[in-house]
Amino acid sequence: MTEKRVHLSRTEPAAYAALDAFSKTVNDICKANGIDDRLKELVLIHCSQLNGCAFCVRIHVDRAVAAGVDLDTLTQLPAWRESGVFSERECAALELAEAFTFISEDGIPDDVYNRVGSVFTEKEYAALSWACVSINSFNRIVIAGRYPVPPRAAK
Repeated sequence: MTEKRVHLSRTEPAAYAALDAFSKTVNDICKANGIDDRLKELVLIHCSQLNGCAFCVRIHVDRAVAAGVDLDTLTQLPAWRESGVFSERECAALELAEAFTFISEDGIPDDVYNRVGSVFTEKEYAALSWACVSINSFNRIVIAGRYPVPPRAAK
């Protein structure tokens, strides 16, 4: 049996509130800089998938559906490189999401930076980068605390 973990957001709510406020600021930056909810949610889901954060995957899949992302697109997300359902902007954003999630391996490689930078403006690049920083932070809190993801009730 697994021991109960420290729930960081309950144990130090002020720190969590600051991260939540940061996330809201990042959302505002995305909106102000041309990153629509569909693109943002695809990035947040992909980072969460890569980190193995089921809790955040569920939250952002729900938000993606609300933003108009269909089931086919969601199921293709883990195989985006082999799929034809993603736009050039979406592919560039997903590649950036991977670079940020695995930043300890290679940083943001020049080829990724240049490819993504050829698709997005500086403001869009910055907004997506901050979105990646934000979700990777939340993923770490949730994974460390082993937040539960119970089955959903049948409808």
